[in-house]
Amino acid sequence: MTSQLKLAFSLQQQGKLQKAAKLYQRILKAEPKNFLALDGFGTLYGQQKNFEAALSCFTKAATIRPNDFAIYFNMGMALKELKRYKEALANFDKAITLKPDFAEAYNNQGDTLKELNQFDEALACINKAITLKPNYPNAFNYRGATFQKMQQFEKALSDYDQAIAINPRAAESYFNRALLLTEMRRYEQAIASYEQAIAIKPTLADAYYNRGNLLRDLKRYEEALSSYNNAIEINPNHHYAKADRLLAQMYIADWHHYNQRLKTLIQELKKDISIPPPFHMLAFPISADLLKKSASIFSAIKYPASQTPLWNGERYRHARIRIGYFSADFHNHATAYLMAGLFEMHDHKRFETFAFSFGPVTGDEMQTQLEKSFDHFLEVSNQNSKTIAELTREMEIDIAIDLKGYTQDCRPDIFALRPAPVQVNYLGFPGTMGAPYIDYIIADSVILPEEHFQMYSEKVVHLPHSYQANDANRQIATTTLTRQELDLPESGFVFCCFNNTFKITPDLFSCWMRLLTKVDGSVLWLLEGSNTISHNLRNEAQKHGVNPERLIFSQRMEPSEHLARHRQADLFLDSFYYNAHTTASDALWAGLPLVTCLGDTFASRVAASLLQAIGLPELITHSHEEYELLALKLAAHPEELAEVKNKLERNRLVLPLFNTRLFTQHIESAYQQMWQRQRDGLAPAHLFVTD
Repeated sequence: MTSQLKLAFSLQQQGKLQKAAKLYQRILKAEPKNFLALDGFGTLYGQQKNFEAALSCFTKAATIRPNDFAIYFNMGMALKELKRYKEALANFDKAITLKPDFAEAYNNQGDTLKELNQFDEALACINKAITLKPNYPNAFNYRGATFQKMQQFEKALSDYDQAIAINPRAAESYFNRALLLTEMRRYEQAIASYEQAIAIKPTLADAYYNRGNLLRDLKRYEEALSSYNNAIEINPNHHYAKADRLLAQMYIADWHHYNQRLKTLIQELKKDISIPPPFHMLAFPISADLLKKSASIFSAIKYPASQTPLWNGERYRHARIRIGYFSADFHNHATAYLMAGLFEMHDHKRFETFAFSFGPVTGDEMQTQLEKSFDHFLEVSNQNSKTIAELTREMEIDIAIDLKGYTQDCRPDIFALRPAPVQVNYLGFPGTMGAPYIDYIIADSVILPEEHFQMYSEKVVHLPHSYQANDANRQIATTTLTRQELDLPESGFVFCCFNNTFKITPDLFSCWMRLLTKVDGSVLWLLEGSNTISHNLRNEAQKHGVNPERLIFSQRMEPSEHLARHRQADLFLDSFYYNAHTTASDALWAGLPLVTCLGDTFASRVAASLLQAIGLPELITHSHEEYELLALKLAAHPEELAEVKNKLERNRLVLPLFNTRLFTQHIESAYQQMWQRQRDGLAPAHLFVTD
């Protein structure tokens, strides 16, 4: 080995990769067929995550030494990182042929097979690696990951624990264990496992990031923010952490650095530096084309389309169209409140309905009701996504409806396997999925006008009134708490907004404070998520010169009582960028008028869709200034507000918004059109349902 090559290896081991790279280039310019330099340079490219360049070096090296087992292993590793799994397997096979006791090759062959969902073959390979090398922690990690993907959680946990027992200083094993414990919903243990990984490897940015996500989901927002800050400090270009940090701030109305952080996030999304989860972006002033970009990149990375789809053009012949609804929310949840009437009113002579429930088994009143509404209610929460997709294909579902999208507990990977001929994005996620395997998005002409179609990867289905299902049988409690019991003033105008706090942006709050300033004796009635939220918003009120006591916070209530308490408010103020959705329906169903501002994205046009469908277009504004003026006008002119309330009461049970039977007929017509196009061998197309 030349002295230059030794120096290059030494620099590489010291982490001085740029200097080592220049030296490798110099060596290879003089000796293009220097095997060791090609191998070393390929390894260096791998360290830099440039796997295409690494593969090129290894491929050249293999032509020089075609019987070197290690070079085929290195090629396999690069191909595995590039997700070219079948080619990776071929190279691991070559390495094993040349070295039959090559435990590392068997192990990575197994991990590659796991990525292809070939679990039995994966376990056989990893077990072979363990037989050859019994104290091989990485093999236990990979076998644990395979069991985890198979939903065999206890076996997976045992393997991760075994990996830790062999090497207690391996941060990766604690990290993997934390991922598993999260999936098992053992969140406190998962946090502890991440903290063990961090103690061993303080530079593990993803451990901080994942811990932040758990803390956020546990509503421990201040701790989550600290964890996100640590992740960003270690990796300033972390794809997801900046968006999650900003969303965590929004949940507690912590608006420090809001404008600058949002500006940076948008700039980095445009430059492909940040890949914010699509749901996180809905509450911010961001264009529909950027939301599409966010969703498209996110789906390609997190939920790529399967190379081996489960449905491949087969023709089904059923007496009824089979509709599958997929959700984690078949229990006391906003989606269930909206959809329950539709599920009950489906025409079971024409449609056979299936619920694929991968959420909690609560046994609550709503879950019990829904179980009776479907022809088949399938409890699949303990099944992995591949198994659910295979079940979908086995049952020959004609149209699969994703009611989750990218919201909490979603399973887009079911749809990525293409288990059904027609796949639809509906209700749960108010935006495009950006995924090639989702054929349609259900909307209406207000939510998604034709000039916006290009902002969505799906073909658009227009329902004739509002896209939103509603249940006209929702109960409103007959007894109403008094203003005094709700801590509201006996007199004075009550503005309210019962949206989640993360939808409240600084510009919206400034508008609200101006309204309080201009309307003497008025108050703003909000839901209290925590003491931190009420403290932060009251501090913000004070900054605007508004007495903090004019912000009234109430706790969450049982649904019928929550609907009833709307009667003590005078006007609902919608949020700008992520409108009230179920919350808007609640207000209108309870007889409370709502003022909204029509935006440019799906999420910012929902309330306008509802108001149009209930015959109150006069409450739809088109700028923030107009929104503020209309709210002020209604507060200052009680006779005009009373007229609007009377109109709402007249329209509530007459116009289409709460006509569940009519809505059911319309959405069934959409399903029929989707199904017929597929039966005729036609590609998905924009569809328009008429009355």
